[in-house]
Amino acid sequence: MLLLLAFCWRLLAANALDEVTFDPLAYVDPLIGSSTGGNVFAGASLPYGMAKAVADTNSTSNQGGFAMDPEAFVTGFSGMHDSGTGGEPSLGNFALFPFTNCPNYGDINQCTFPKTSRAAYGGFSSSGVNAKPGTFGITLNSGIRAEMTVTHHVSLFKFVFPSEGVDQQPAQPLILQDLTDLADSRQDNGSVAVDPTTGRITGSARFRPSFGSGNFILHFCTDFRGAEILDSGVFVNSRASTDVKNITISRSINGYPLPGGAFVRFNSGAEPILARTATSFISIERACEHAETEIPGFGFEKVSEAATALWREKLSPIKVSPKGVAGAHLTNFYSGIYRTLINPQNYTGENPLWESSEPYFDSFYCIWDLFRSQLPFLTVTDPTAVAEMIRSLIDTYRHVGWLPDCRMSLCKGLTQGGSNADNVLADAYVKGIDGGINWEDGYAAVVKDAEVEPFDWSLEGRGGLDSWKALGYIPVQDFDYKGFGTMTRSISRTLEYAYNDFCISQMAKDMGSGGDAVKYVESSRNWENLYRDDQKSSWWNGTDTGFVGFFQPRFLNKTWGFQNPLNCSLYDNLSICSLQVNAQETFESSIWEYGFFVPHDQATLITLYGGPSAFVKRLDYLHDQQITYIGNEPAFLTVFQYHYAGRPALSAKRVHAYIPSYFSPTPDGLPGNDDSGAMGSFVAFSMMGLFPNPGQNVYLITPPYFESVNITHPLTSRTAKVINVNFDPTYEAIYIQSATLDGEPYTKNWLNHSFFTEGKELVLTLGRNESTWGTRVEDLPPSLGKYEGFNGTYKARGAPPKYKGEFRSLRENWGLF
Repeated sequence: MLLLLAFCWRLLAANALDEVTFDPLAYVDPLIGSSTGGNVFAGASLPYGMAKAVADTNSTSNQGGFAMDPEAFVTGFSGMHDSGTGGEPSLGNFALFPFTNCPNYGDINQCTFPKTSRAAYGGFSSSGVNAKPGTFGITLNSGIRAEMTVTHHVSLFKFVFPSEGVDQQPAQPLILQDLTDLADSRQDNGSVAVDPTTGRITGSARFRPSFGSGNFILHFCTDFRGAEILDSGVFVNSRASTDVKNITISRSINGYPLPGGAFVRFNSGAEPILARTATSFISIERACEHAETEIPGFGFEKVSEAATALWREKLSPIKVSPKGVAGAHLTNFYSGIYRTLINPQNYTGENPLWESSEPYFDSFYCIWDLFRSQLPFLTVTDPTAVAEMIRSLIDTYRHVGWLPDCRMSLCKGLTQGGSNADNVLADAYVKGIDGGINWEDGYAAVVKDAEVEPFDWSLEGRGGLDSWKALGYIPVQDFDYKGFGTMTRSISRTLEYAYNDFCISQMAKDMGSGGDAVKYVESSRNWENLYRDDQKSSWWNGTDTGFVGFFQPRFLNKTWGFQNPLNCSLYDNLSICSLQVNAQETFESSIWEYGFFVPHDQATLITLYGGPSAFVKRLDYLHDQQITYIGNEPAFLTVFQYHYAGRPALSAKRVHAYIPSYFSPTPDGLPGNDDSGAMGSFVAFSMMGLFPNPGQNVYLITPPYFESVNITHPLTSRTAKVINVNFDPTYEAIYIQSATLDGEPYTKNWLNHSFFTEGKELVLTLGRNESTWGTRVEDLPPSLGKYEGFNGTYKARGAPPKYKGEFRSLRENWGLF
């Protein structure tokens, strides 16, 4: 009877999807996260596109260019950005800015050229802002309307001017283009030239990356259409000339980039004026070639329609049943998927650092954020792109010597913890991603991370490897003479290095490197060396949390140091928790939260914490007391770690509380930086009901937010389906009572990647109370150690009384030995 009901429900759900013409773009809002620290890029882009056009503002939250901030002003319109990042604003080079006319009857020196002062003309209202995939528009308080769209390398801006400007004089629009960026990071001389006949502006300048080392040179080429040219020229600071057509400008003696650039003025603003601007890391000529090839006819609507069509194609593999679902949930879901496709950026053909026939992707910003869910999400939805990204990472290793942990603007980014590209490669490897990847070179790259210490491990690889190999942990106040980096984060680095090594072992076992597999499995247990079983945790007022056993720093001589387990939690506003030299021994997270970061050996961790009941109690305390913060990536997996203690219903309970409480379809709708789509992928995976343990072939099952979810694999064309029987859009019935996989009873609380590639069907029967589904030891996800201490727990909860004590270990699950 159960199978018959499930079959009938499948037919109804399938018909519901067939009968509704469902357009995912209707539920994408690029403005989500564009204020209060989400730092999302809200403008026009293609998937993985290099051109990213938006209005830049002077908000303190303008890392993505535009911020929906009532106190902000537009300072320009530029065509390169990152999305969701922290730190300094990124890119925003060579901004355009339009004026309807210059005051005092067209006196060119009465126009306001520098970025800081022209912002006074960039006021706007949120009601004048609109964004959808591939386009962005804004109306300034001056009456100028700016709309923009893109191809892969080229941004196309359309400026519509009022009939009159200041002094009630007829419009004679002036559009300037300057030589700065969002962060005012120009490093030395910049040059610009304007052609007096065509109005083409070209130029180059050197900038620094926003979260890394080194610098990069960027070139641009801008053309205009729509009105006759009146005159043109250049400006330096607040002075301009129509006699001079090119200039090289210094950085300035006080270290602040001297404002400068070029402008074109037009006879009339009666018709819209189009500005086509392209950038290139190769040359001005390459930038102009991009512009002329990709948008030869200045057709705004044609370019916009092509961008929209491409976004629809990219989002179409995932279809959900909208029946009964609040529009806010649908918008959160599809907007989250949309943001996963903005970064990394495909710079293939735009890398001047080395010659290669391999793809080149940039804006891995940063892999510490991306490996947890963003790149695994693309492994499901866009495996071809992931294969190209993996090839790019490996090619970077070939030419630079190391896999990057962070990379932007052709520069090495800062390493936040472990060598987490190891996790990315392992995740793709165990899930069968191919696409021309040279896995032998990939394996050599991850082994080098584990074995060879770079001179500057703040930018690549790992530090303290001598201590790691000799002691089995990274000591606090380590003595490291072979390489250099910030001697902090000893706890989080130890935990991350341990997981990095486990990921290497995953690759080693299938590549004929049995000895390596054993070696790296053993070093993946090094996390245990920082576990202090008598360590207590108290709040700052002295109140004991009631839990004993926490990670703690250790010195070279193996004695213990101390860090309050609550430092760097949401409650701690005093500790320094990032990359500063006086920072804590955990990065951007507390010992409480890092206490659960053993993704490969949850069974052993559960035992150390006193068994499944004690583990659940501790995990509840982490969430209930808000020690963890869902606005940062280390929190993601903790929402679902109840699965490992045999309580998948509690994971469902948590995820159905977090999404509506912390995520909303509004500009301030994200709890933290989107981090290149990391936050968006957390939302998307969570609402799909399948969350990855990255670096492993494991997806943890919870009920989706929809009656049904269909995911069509782009390579196999097979459609995986998750169907909720007894779906309740009020989300009271969120507990799995039973499940079938392809029509057969299924009791495991996890799936592997073949679910997507083979197009399997998972049917979940839901109820309002926790059940015994997915609670037996044999139904738990794989773990390096053995699951122990579960008998009493399950008997007390009414699970089947007979338990055979069959423990699942790495030996059984992954066949390592």
